[in-house]
Amino acid sequence: MRQEGPGSYDDIINLPHHVSTRHPQMPLLDRAAQFAPFAALTGHDEAIKETARLTESPVELSEEQAEKLDKRLQMLLAELRENPLREPEIKVIYFRPDTVKDGGAYEAVTGSVRKVDEYRRQILFTDGTVLSMEKLFSIEGELFKDMDV
Repeated sequence: MRQEGPGSYDDIINLPHHVSTRHPQMPLLDRAAQFAPFAALTGHDEAIKETARLTESPVELSEEQAEKLDKRLQMLLAELRENPLREPEIKVIYFRPDTVKDGGAYEAVTGSVRKVDEYRRQILFTDGTVLSMEKLFSIEGELFKDMDV
């Protein structure tokens, strides 16, 4: 029977570490993996996070808001036609639909407008951003400062 306490492993404490000649050593990455927690439901955490992520429904503009937005778009178009080299800076709030679930989020984009494509109903910014006019909620900018629209 072996004794407990100090000196109980004195007979083996200074022996060299055994390395098998028959079995190759396990790589360190594999050794670490055997101690990793086991995820029985792969992707479950991501699914819970996705379900918990909130989205908004698009707001239906009132007739007054839609008219104001339309007037501002017309003013922007007129400015770009009259001064083709000018790139007015505007701030647009628009609805970005979610790619995964129903709803989306309202986002703001500030930048200089390069062109308004009436056929495709898009606003093209100098940085390459393209926004659909159907998703617009509001337009602000210096161009509209002095007008009551």
